[in-house]
Amino acid sequence: MKVIEAINLNKKFINGKEETHVLKDINLSIHQGEFVSIMGPSGSGKSTLLYLLGGLDAPTSGSVMLEDTDLSKVKQKQMSKLRRSKIGFVFQFYNLVPNLSVEDNILLPIILDGENPKKYEAALTDILETIGLTDKRKLTPRELSGGQQQRVAIARALVFDPDIIFLDEPIGNLDSKTGKEIMQLFQTINLKYNKTLVQVTHSAKSAKYGTSIVRLVDGQIVEHIDVCEEESITA
Repeated sequence: MKVIEAINLNKKFINGKEETHVLKDINLSIHQGEFVSIMGPSGSGKSTLLYLLGGLDAPTSGSVMLEDTDLSKVKQKQMSKLRRSKIGFVFQFYNLVPNLSVEDNILLPIILDGENPKKYEAALTDILETIGLTDKRKLTPRELSGGQQQRVAIARALVFDPDIIFLDEPIGNLDSKTGKEIMQLFQTINLKYNKTLVQVTHSAKSAKYGTSIVRLVDGQIVEHIDVCEEESITA
């Protein structure tokens, strides 16, 4: 089943009299349970494509379909609701609240949405076990390593049980050993929860944790290939 589809997607930025055509007629379908890695050189439009697919930005022309919903026709209030219920984000920077505990940082979207966090206690316990931080739930971010902070950010993206999780250079600030552990965690989330993951990465090794690779050059898709079983990395 298609969970997200880009149709003739274009994005232009205008700076004074200068126009930059960042994405050019992008057509891309992503199915339930895929783990797609978007790769390409700097300036190729990787992050722009990710933000359009996730509804954080709007295309100049074309459309993004989230299942049966055309994101270009969704009002801001409904888009915010979609981001909280169907879409999760993990960024290069963790964006945690320093004086809140691990569990409160994870539950923050629930609290801000006016829901009762007690309803999510079982989900929280399961997620803490998955990310390996059960014994650190009462600690604050300043008491955690960078890798542990990123695990909290991942858990926060998972707590609403979204269909799709978008990852923007999620291990960009981590050392290679910690980055490998985080990629293994994403692979576990993809397989254990059947979540659809879409990541932007510069790393060929990180891309091989997924199921397919989309290569962008100068704002156009030049390749969309499956990750061969012999090339994929098993956690």
